[in-house]
Amino acid sequence: MGKGNSPVHTPTQKRLDPNILHLPVEKMRKGYYADKYFNRTKEILEKDNYRPVVTMQVFQKNEAVLCGIDEAIAILKLCAGTLDSKGNFTSGWDRLTVRALHDGDRLEPLETVMTIEGDYSLFCHLETDYLGVLARRTKVATNTRRVVDAAQGKPVLFFPARFDHHLVQTGDGYAAYISGAPGVSTDAQGEWWGSEGLGTMPHGLIAAYGGDTVLATRKFEEIIDPSVKVISLVDFDNDCVATSLAVARALGKKLWGVRLDTSGTLVDRSVLDQMGLFLPTGVIPQLVWKVRKALDSEGFTWVKIVASGGFNFKKITDFEKRKVPVDVYAVGSSLFEGNFDFTADRPCISGKTFRASWSGRNSISSEISDSGLCGSSSFGRIFRNPVTRYHAFPCWPWVMCSRSPKALAFR
Repeated sequence: MGKGNSPVHTPTQKRLDPNILHLPVEKMRKGYYADKYFNRTKEILEKDNYRPVVTMQVFQKNEAVLCGIDEAIAILKLCAGTLDSKGNFTSGWDRLTVRALHDGDRLEPLETVMTIEGDYSLFCHLETDYLGVLARRTKVATNTRRVVDAAQGKPVLFFPARFDHHLVQTGDGYAAYISGAPGVSTDAQGEWWGSEGLGTMPHGLIAAYGGDTVLATRKFEEIIDPSVKVISLVDFDNDCVATSLAVARALGKKLWGVRLDTSGTLVDRSVLDQMGLFLPTGVIPQLVWKVRKALDSEGFTWVKIVASGGFNFKKITDFEKRKVPVDVYAVGSSLFEGNFDFTADRPCISGKTFRASWSGRNSISSEISDSGLCGSSSFGRIFRNPVTRYHAFPCWPWVMCSRSPKALAFR
């Protein structure tokens, strides 16, 4: 995935407006989504009138692309505080000091992404919520960035919507966007940054027209807004070469591209004569080469090839190494693989040094403020004794070293 801490895709350093996230604020304030022991912790602290001031440190253990940090801050901004016996909420946000990196920042293992300083009883019930959004969005952002890098500048379409619950689409689409894949498949995925879904055509449309790919593509071209590129799905008959040529002959310059989506359990007729020389199933280099050669031989050099079906970091890397003439990759379920679990540790409580659960943890300074200015423009990394698992260190402020980009305000 590459070294360094440069941002991946940050058109601006402005934080997401909490209002566009549509958070279930009332339920979060009540701890509805919290692990029960956090709610009981809040109840104990409030009834005991004990208000320990903590410095919370949030981190994870992999090289990654950070995402979900603006959601995490929004959760704290809108939901930290107290509820009285009548259900009236008093915000505690102005009594917290929050410092955070930005969505799109590259992370090293154990690097701190956010610190929260303040009365623990105000936000202890939110830990499950903000760690969860960080884990989900960072996983999607990291996987997306890996395939974007592997594609070496070719567009990557973000097409995994059907492989998970619909309610995760908005944040997942944003994670793809900040990772360099703004071509999403649903309107929900583009909501947070003002875009809409893209789309070629499904097998269902071709089936609805009796399996006639040319007819289905003609209807697409006739009826859909002309600003939408016409990309024909050409594997319905399991003969991508013949179908690509048929569609190109019928539509001419109106055809922008063809999409190859052969199932990983099928062998396209175009490569039957080469059986025994390679694994023949799915969208393979030999199939792409044959389609490209056939199109070019009849003068359809402008027709692009979109490849989908089973693509991941490894497969795209192999295609690019072999210079397979794919113009666009569409990637699905592989973008949801892996785990990027975040942890929140309390190394400093009520002004006393405490512990760090892991040596080598990093610290940051980028204060979130109402004024729109940073409390500090520097970021830092602390390397603690690698032998000692529990190692006391001074409370905030910690020693800083240079780290960019500068974080802008949110609060």
